[in-house]
Amino acid sequence: MLYTEQSGALIASLTIGGVGYMDRHYIEVPGTHELPPLLVRTIGEETDRAELVERATAIVETEDMVGDCECLEQRKLDLAIHLTDQYLGLLTHWAWGDSVVEWIRQCETTFAATSALRHLLSHDVWPHAARSSFVDLLLDKEVPTHGVVIERAVGTRLTFRQPPPIDCCSNQFLFYLNSRLAGAAYQTWAQMSNGSASHLPPESFHFEVLEPKLDG
Repeated sequence: MLYTEQSGALIASLTIGGVGYMDRHYIEVPGTHELPPLLVRTIGEETDRAELVERATAIVETEDMVGDCECLEQRKLDLAIHLTDQYLGLLTHWAWGDSVVEWIRQCETTFAATSALRHLLSHDVWPHAARSSFVDLLLDKEVPTHGVVIERAVGTRLTFRQPPPIDCCSNQFLFYLNSRLAGAAYQTWAQMSNGSASHLPPESFHFEVLEPKLDG
Protein backbone atom coordinates (compact mmCIF):
# COMPACT_ATOMS: atom_id res chain seq x y z
CA MET A 1 0.00 0.00 0.00
CA LEU A 2 1.43 3.39 -1.03
CA TYR A 3 0.46 6.43 1.05
CA THR A 4 0.63 10.16 0.30
CA GLU A 5 -0.52 12.80 2.79
CA GLN A 6 -3.17 15.45 2.10
CA SER A 7 -5.04 17.72 4.57
CA GLY A 8 -5.16 15.33 7.53
CA ALA A 9 -5.89 12.27 5.42
CA LEU A 10 -3.74 9.62 3.82
CA ILE A 11 -4.32 8.93 0.13
CA ALA A 12 -3.55 5.32 -0.66
CA SER A 13 -3.28 3.15 -3.72
CA LEU A 14 -3.69 -0.52 -2.96
CA THR A 15 -4.80 -3.87 -4.30
CA ILE A 16 -7.20 -6.20 -2.47
CA GLY A 17 -7.74 -9.67 -3.83
CA GLY A 18 -6.30 -8.68 -7.18
CA VAL A 19 -8.59 -5.64 -7.47
CA GLY A 20 -7.01 -2.20 -7.51
CA TYR A 21 -8.42 0.60 -5.34
CA MET A 22 -6.88 3.92 -6.31
CA ASP A 23 -6.92 7.15 -4.32
CA ARG A 24 -8.67 5.83 -1.24
CA HIS A 25 -8.77 8.36 1.58
CA TYR A 26 -7.51 6.98 4.89
CA ILE A 27 -7.86 8.87 8.15
CA GLU A 28 -4.67 9.49 10.10
CA VAL A 29 -5.04 7.63 13.39
CA PRO A 30 -2.38 8.05 16.10
CA GLY A 31 -1.09 4.81 17.58
CA THR A 32 -2.71 1.40 17.34
CA HIS A 33 -6.03 0.39 18.84
CA GLU A 34 -7.74 -2.84 19.82
CA LEU A 35 -11.28 -3.30 18.55
CA PRO A 36 -13.82 -5.80 19.90
CA PRO A 37 -13.59 -9.30 18.43
CA LEU A 38 -15.80 -10.16 15.49
CA LEU A 39 -17.97 -13.04 16.71
CA VAL A 40 -19.07 -14.93 13.61
CA ARG A 41 -22.40 -16.67 14.01
CA THR A 42 -23.50 -19.76 12.16
CA ILE A 43 -26.88 -20.72 10.75
CA GLY A 44 -27.38 -23.18 13.59
CA GLU A 45 -27.51 -26.91 13.96
CA GLU A 46 -31.31 -26.77 14.05
CA THR A 47 -31.30 -26.24 10.27
CA ASP A 48 -32.53 -29.59 8.92
CA ARG A 49 -31.34 -29.98 5.34
CA ALA A 50 -33.68 -32.89 4.63
CA GLU A 51 -36.67 -30.83 5.78
CA LEU A 52 -35.51 -27.89 3.65
CA VAL A 53 -35.27 -30.12 0.59
CA GLU A 54 -38.81 -31.34 1.24
CA ARG A 55 -40.11 -27.77 1.52
CA ALA A 56 -38.13 -26.76 -1.57
CA THR A 57 -39.80 -29.60 -3.46
CA ALA A 58 -43.14 -27.95 -2.72
CA ILE A 59 -41.80 -24.73 -4.28
CA VAL A 60 -40.75 -26.65 -7.38
CA GLU A 61 -44.20 -28.15 -7.69
CA THR A 62 -46.29 -25.04 -6.95
CA GLU A 63 -44.24 -22.79 -9.21
CA ASP A 64 -44.41 -25.32 -12.05
CA MET A 65 -40.65 -25.37 -12.51
CA VAL A 66 -40.64 -28.77 -14.24
CA GLY A 67 -42.50 -29.48 -17.45
CA ASP A 68 -43.23 -32.84 -18.96
CA CYS A 69 -39.98 -34.72 -19.18
CA GLU A 70 -38.44 -38.09 -18.51
CA CYS A 71 -37.17 -38.72 -14.99
CA LEU A 72 -39.65 -36.15 -13.65
CA GLU A 73 -39.18 -37.02 -9.99
CA GLN A 74 -35.39 -36.91 -10.27
CA ARG A 75 -35.60 -33.51 -11.96
CA LYS A 76 -37.81 -32.22 -9.14
CA LEU A 77 -35.35 -33.51 -6.57
CA ASP A 78 -32.37 -31.93 -8.36
CA LEU A 79 -34.10 -28.55 -8.47
CA ALA A 80 -35.16 -28.84 -4.83
CA ILE A 81 -31.58 -29.58 -3.79
CA HIS A 82 -30.35 -26.62 -5.82
CA LEU A 83 -32.95 -24.34 -4.20
CA THR A 84 -31.91 -25.62 -0.78
CA ASP A 85 -28.25 -24.86 -1.51
CA GLN A 86 -29.17 -21.33 -2.57
CA TYR A 87 -31.26 -20.88 0.57
CA LEU A 88 -28.49 -22.14 2.83
CA GLY A 89 -26.19 -19.62 1.14
CA LEU A 90 -28.74 -16.92 2.00
CA LEU A 91 -28.76 -18.06 5.64
CA THR A 92 -24.97 -18.11 5.79
CA HIS A 93 -24.71 -14.60 4.38
CA TRP A 94 -27.41 -13.36 6.76
CA ALA A 95 -25.61 -14.85 9.77
CA TRP A 96 -22.33 -13.21 8.72
CA GLY A 97 -24.11 -9.92 8.08
CA ASP A 98 -25.78 -10.05 11.48
CA SER A 99 -22.38 -10.68 13.05
CA VAL A 100 -20.79 -7.74 11.21
CA VAL A 101 -23.63 -5.33 12.04
CA GLU A 102 -23.34 -6.21 15.73
CA TRP A 103 -19.54 -5.84 15.54
CA ILE A 104 -19.95 -2.37 14.01
CA ARG A 105 -22.17 -1.35 16.93
CA GLN A 106 -19.51 -2.54 19.37
CA CYS A 107 -16.79 -0.70 17.45
CA GLU A 108 -18.83 2.51 17.59
CA THR A 109 -19.07 2.09 21.36
CA THR A 110 -15.30 1.60 21.54
CA PHE A 111 -14.70 4.72 19.43
CA ALA A 112 -17.05 6.78 21.61
CA ALA A 113 -15.19 5.67 24.75
CA THR A 114 -11.70 6.38 23.33
CA SER A 115 -10.59 10.02 23.26
CA ALA A 116 -8.22 9.50 20.31
CA LEU A 117 -11.00 7.94 18.22
CA ARG A 118 -14.17 9.70 19.38
CA HIS A 119 -14.08 12.49 16.80
CA LEU A 120 -13.45 10.18 13.84
CA LEU A 121 -17.14 9.27 13.50
CA SER A 122 -18.38 12.86 13.67
CA HIS A 123 -19.79 14.21 10.41
CA ASP A 124 -18.83 17.69 11.59
CA VAL A 125 -15.13 17.08 10.93
CA TRP A 126 -13.16 16.02 7.88
CA PRO A 127 -11.89 13.48 7.29
CA HIS A 128 -14.33 11.26 9.16
CA ALA A 129 -15.35 7.63 9.05
CA ALA A 130 -18.80 6.08 8.68
CA ARG A 131 -20.39 2.75 9.54
CA SER A 132 -19.41 1.41 6.12
CA SER A 133 -15.78 2.25 6.96
CA PHE A 134 -15.77 -0.72 9.32
CA VAL A 135 -16.86 -3.00 6.47
CA ASP A 136 -14.02 -1.58 4.38
CA LEU A 137 -11.68 -2.29 7.30
CA LEU A 138 -12.67 -5.96 7.18
CA LEU A 139 -11.94 -5.99 3.45
CA ASP A 140 -8.60 -4.24 3.92
CA LYS A 141 -7.68 -6.75 6.61
CA GLU A 142 -8.63 -9.55 4.21
CA VAL A 143 -10.62 -11.31 6.92
CA PRO A 144 -11.21 -14.94 5.86
CA THR A 145 -14.90 -15.49 5.14
CA HIS A 146 -14.89 -18.95 3.53
CA GLY A 147 -16.69 -17.77 0.42
CA VAL A 148 -19.02 -15.25 2.04
CA VAL A 149 -19.07 -11.84 0.31
CA ILE A 150 -19.03 -9.35 3.20
CA GLU A 151 -20.87 -6.54 1.38
CA ARG A 152 -23.58 -8.99 0.29
CA ALA A 153 -23.77 -10.38 3.83
CA VAL A 154 -24.33 -6.94 5.33
CA GLY A 155 -26.83 -6.11 2.58
CA THR A 156 -28.75 -9.31 3.37
CA ARG A 157 -28.89 -8.38 7.06
CA LEU A 158 -30.00 -4.85 6.19
CA THR A 159 -32.82 -6.31 4.08
CA PHE A 160 -34.04 -8.89 6.60
CA ARG A 161 -34.18 -8.38 10.38
CA GLN A 162 -34.63 -12.13 10.56
CA PRO A 163 -33.93 -14.57 7.71
CA PRO A 164 -37.14 -15.47 5.85
CA PRO A 165 -38.29 -19.11 5.85
CA ILE A 166 -37.68 -20.90 2.59
CA ASP A 167 -41.43 -21.06 1.98
CA CYS A 168 -41.47 -17.26 1.60
CA CYS A 169 -38.78 -17.28 -1.10
CA SER A 170 -39.63 -17.65 -4.76
CA ASN A 171 -37.34 -19.63 -7.01
CA GLN A 172 -36.61 -16.41 -8.94
CA PHE A 173 -35.45 -14.74 -5.71
CA LEU A 174 -33.17 -17.60 -4.68
CA PHE A 175 -31.73 -18.17 -8.15
CA TYR A 176 -31.44 -14.65 -9.55
CA LEU A 177 -32.49 -11.77 -7.28
CA ASN A 178 -31.01 -12.43 -3.85
CA SER A 179 -27.43 -11.31 -4.50
CA ARG A 180 -28.54 -8.29 -6.54
CA LEU A 181 -31.00 -7.16 -3.88
CA ALA A 182 -28.42 -7.55 -1.13
CA GLY A 183 -25.80 -5.72 -3.19
CA ALA A 184 -28.15 -2.81 -3.89
CA ALA A 185 -29.11 -2.62 -0.21
CA TYR A 186 -25.46 -2.44 0.84
CA GLN A 187 -24.54 0.19 -1.74
CA THR A 188 -27.48 2.38 -0.74
CA TRP A 189 -26.56 2.06 2.93
CA ALA A 190 -22.88 2.77 2.27
CA GLN A 191 -23.71 5.88 0.24
CA MET A 192 -25.87 7.40 2.98
CA SER A 193 -22.75 9.31 4.10
CA ASN A 194 -22.91 11.18 0.77
CA GLY A 195 -19.61 9.70 -0.33
CA SER A 196 -17.60 11.88 2.07
CA ALA A 197 -16.56 9.14 4.49
CA SER A 198 -12.92 8.10 4.60
CA HIS A 199 -11.38 4.72 5.34
CA LEU A 200 -9.79 3.46 8.53
CA PRO A 201 -6.10 2.53 8.11
CA PRO A 202 -5.88 -1.25 8.64
CA GLU A 203 -2.48 -1.12 10.32
CA SER A 204 -3.90 1.08 13.11
CA PHE A 205 -6.52 -1.41 14.29
CA HIS A 206 -6.34 -4.95 15.59
CA PHE A 207 -9.11 -7.39 16.40
CA GLU A 208 -9.76 -11.11 16.53
CA VAL A 209 -12.19 -13.04 14.38
CA LEU A 210 -13.83 -15.74 16.48
CA GLU A 211 -15.65 -18.53 14.67
CA PRO A 212 -17.30 -21.60 16.21
CA LYS A 213 -15.19 -24.72 15.96
CA LEU A 214 -16.58 -27.39 13.68
CA ASP A 215 -16.71 -30.92 15.01
CA GLY A 216 -14.28 -33.29 13.37
